[in-house]
Amino acid sequence: MSTLPDSVPEVVVRRARVTDAPRIKALIDIYAPEILLEKTLVNIYEGLTEFWVAETEGLVVGCGAVHVLWADLAELRTLATDPAYRGRGIGGTLSRGLAEEAARLGVTRLFVLTFEVTFFSALGFRTIGELDLGAEAMAELRSSYDRGVAEFLELPYVKPNTLGNTRMLKVL
Repeated sequence: MSTLPDSVPEVVVRRARVTDAPRIKALIDIYAPEILLEKTLVNIYEGLTEFWVAETEGLVVGCGAVHVLWADLAELRTLATDPAYRGRGIGGTLSRGLAEEAARLGVTRLFVLTFEVTFFSALGFRTIGELDLGAEAMAELRSSYDRGVAEFLELPYVKPNTLGNTRMLKVL
């Protein structure tokens, strides 16, 4: 059995491709349902344009997505790193790349629901209570079919946030 080097060779953050979907699912499955929302393979294919991956030496070792909710608001979601590569900066590199993509799209606020408060604090996110949303945005978001949006808004038809994850926000 070979051991992994302490440092990871060049990490490339790129848009996900259809061939990445099974690997993205495998990464999510490591952390679902305790930390990440479960996703079926069809969910991943349907949302593939939101996903980005971190790749090193031809292996996808991390994934994450930017989900736009409103004109000024997006969620950084489904961030997962292969446990064999944790602690090597891959999650931070991927998160910064996702924030850059959100800014490129014109989003000015990026939020996460996370257990990794220290990690996201180091990336410039701050803990928040409720998100400041206008009435129009709130009404529109309430009609979203997306379960992650419903959990963020704590709508009554989803389970309450008994896991204790934290809302965090970064202004881009």
